[in-house]
Amino acid sequence: MPAAPNPNRGDMSLDFHVAIIGGGITGINLALGLQARKIPFTIYERAPAFGEIGAGIGFSPNAERAMVAIDPSILASFKAAANPNGEDYFQWVDGHDTESLLYKLYVGKDGFQGGLRSDMIDAWASLVKDPSSTVQFSKTITTIDASSPSSPVTLHFTDGTTATASVVIGCDGIRSRVRQLLLGEDSPSAHPHYTSKFCYRALVPMDRAIETVGHAKATTRFMHNGPNAHVITYPVGNNRLLNVLAVLSDDEEWPDQSKHTAPGSKQEVLDAFASWGPTVRGIVGLMPEKMDKWALFDMLEYPAERYHKGKVCIAGDAAHATGPHLGAGGGMGIEDALVLSELLDGAARGVGSVERALEVYNELRYARTQAVVKATRRACLLFHWQVEEVGSDGAKFGKEITPMFHKVWEYDVEKVVEDALAKLEG
Repeated sequence: MPAAPNPNRGDMSLDFHVAIIGGGITGINLALGLQARKIPFTIYERAPAFGEIGAGIGFSPNAERAMVAIDPSILASFKAAANPNGEDYFQWVDGHDTESLLYKLYVGKDGFQGGLRSDMIDAWASLVKDPSSTVQFSKTITTIDASSPSSPVTLHFTDGTTATASVVIGCDGIRSRVRQLLLGEDSPSAHPHYTSKFCYRALVPMDRAIETVGHAKATTRFMHNGPNAHVITYPVGNNRLLNVLAVLSDDEEWPDQSKHTAPGSKQEVLDAFASWGPTVRGIVGLMPEKMDKWALFDMLEYPAERYHKGKVCIAGDAAHATGPHLGAGGGMGIEDALVLSELLDGAARGVGSVERALEVYNELRYARTQAVVKATRRACLLFHWQVEEVGSDGAKFGKEITPMFHKVWEYDVEKVVEDALAKLEG
């Protein structure tokens, strides 16, 4: 049921309430944005507690600016949980042959810091006030009834319970149920699709990493490029662990499109990188004997034709799932959370309708996010030396990859909020 309206928010409709489906990066940032604007909300999370799939993650400068605009405490919590940079550069090396530096890109002072996903979520979750009334766990959405423009939206869950809300925001990830309900379960765009890339992930004790590849290579971020594969390493957990991500191209279909993972083994990774240089062979040799391989899905071939309908919309990976290759997916969700926080604040104050707020969100976020999905695919081709005119040429690689990252980083989050509110008011 909707939470009681905040008594300090006299300009807000008494029954305005936001249902957030999913408590990952996008959902929790949206919740904190609504909380800062004194808008009642409930997070419905299908897991029994907050948590994130995956090991390491980093956030780019645009994401940091969006955090500040949502609520400055979000950035402060992120920085407290983030791992310090060894060097403020992205560094790509030829991991296959020469092990020489191909290109390095400055990320800004203390820029693009990363850390463990679980640490980030835990830090942000601690900012949610009164979670016993604003967060419900073990809640899996089945259907949404938004058929009446004049009535609240009704949510139905697998446990037989229902809830109502003024607006529903689906932040339920790459396999979003809200997206299926919005676009139709039989639509190809309601589901993510295999990118012909899969990866192995591991967290390696830092002392073992330093012993194997040396202090310099273990304590700062490196990308090892090569034919049809790449390996990324960076420190996390306050330099206690080395995050390892090994990505491989795949000519086969993923065996089960409904699952992200399949059984893997260390021997598979060793075989895949047997012809690579000693640094990469040493890194993958530190991975555990048994591990899953993770399919990389996205929304490029069948993008959602829209992110909203009526009083329901999708955000983050639910709207525009992308690969990890530009480090932009999480940041896109935080940008979404900022824009939605501001637009829903306007709708709560009666500046515009909920339907118009979501329409404006779609208008301003669609092109930006779809461009990032496309660029991310291109970036991985560059890492895998699959762009014929670039190949392993470091100068050509740098000339193409630099504007890709800068286009993500230089996004003016303040201007998009101004434009969104102007459109809502107009």
